[in-house]
Amino acid sequence: MEQRLSVLSIGADDLASMRNFYEDTLGWRPIAENKDIVFYKMNGFLFSIGKRKDLANFIGVNPDGSGFRGLTFGYNVSTESEVRELYKQLKAKGVKLLNEPTAPPFGGLFFYFEDVEGNILEIACNTFVSLDGEKNAVDHKSIDHL
Repeated sequence: MEQRLSVLSIGADDLASMRNFYEDTLGWRPIAENKDIVFYKMNGFLFSIGKRKDLANFIGVNPDGSGFRGLTFGYNVSTESEVRELYKQLKAKGVKLLNEPTAPPFGGLFFYFEDVEGNILEIACNTFVSLDGEKNAVDHKSIDHL
C-alpha cells in the first residue's frame, strides 16, 4: 500500500451546522454535495463531512462517540504573523478557541480551535514542517534532537 491519503471523512451529527461552520466561518467551498455528504477539495486530497449515523451504518460500526477522539486537523502557515491574524479572525467570528497562540520551546507558534461538533483543528507555523509554494506540507525536518 502506498503512503498517501485520498479522502479524509468525518461524521457529523448536524451536517447543516458543520457545513455552515466550514463554509461560512472558514470560507471553504464544496466541490460535490448532496443531502447526506459534502466534499471539499484540499491540497492533494478530498475532505468530506457526512451524516455520522449514515457513515457508521455504511461502515458497519456503532455511531456513538464522545470526548477527545485522538485526532486533530492541522493547517500550517508560513509565518507567526499569519497564525496571529487567523486567531484574530476566528475570535471575531465567535469560534471556540481552545488556547491563545502559543510558542513551544522548539520554535514556531500554534493554537487550537473547535468546529461546531468538537473536532479539533490546529493553526501553526511549525519551523520543522516544510511548505512548498502552494503551502502544501512536503517534508518534516528531523526532530530526534528534541
